Amino acid sequence: MALDDCGQMSKCIVILFNIIIGIVGCAMLGLGVWLRFSSETRGFFDIDLNTKQFVIGVTVLIVLGIILLLLSALGHCGACSGNRSALGVYASLLVVLAGVIIAAGVLAFINSDEVGQQLAAFYNTVYLQYLNKGGEQSLAVTLELFHNALDCCGIGLPLEVLIQETCSGQSILNTPGCPSAIETLFRKNAGVMLGCFLGTAAVMICALVCGIIMSQQLKRYRLPVPIY
Repeated sequence: MALDDCGQMSKCIVILFNIIIGIVGCAMLGLGVWLRFSSETRGFFDIDLNTKQFVIGVTVLIVLGIILLLLSALGHCGACSGNRSALGVYASLLVVLAGVIIAAGVLAFINSDEVGQQLAAFYNTVYLQYLNKGGEQSLAVTLELFHNALDCCGIGLPLEVLIQETCSGQSILNTPGCPSAIETLFRKNAGVMLGCFLGTAAVMICALVCGIIMSQQLKRYRLPVPIY
């Protein structure tokens, strides 16, 4: 496989990108599978309370993890073996994913209030399930993640004393409720969220351009030399 300097640089970028994508895909798939089938979290899929936000989130993690692993495998195969077919499928997947990410970012920016409300609804589900289960450990860990990340505690009801142990010593009287803190976070940081989506799409487009450069150089290399 003969590539010029530009082609070699493109190959290195594609391989590096695929390694990162593969690691991220493994992490997302592993986390999604653990959340779905772990004995500590399986109850979210069986209880009667409204847990659709959790179920949707876990499903997205698993599906996106599989897609990223497939993308990484195709890109690595195409870059290392010079397989133009693999590079073509890889480029097509990148185009679709980049478009989906841009669309998701724009929609999340436009509907930042709705996104915050959905995450707040997820917190409410965990909160009520914690009270219903009598302090189950996995639910306590989930609540602690919210409380420590957002410096909040509970939902502002007299029942807060029952979840005091998950608030890491925070005063219930002086700490805002988590649903309002979540909605405020998304409302004030909608631009940052959009920037993260667009930045991710830009990286994918860069890898797409590098893949196309490699494919074009491989095509020229394999064309028969005319005999006069």
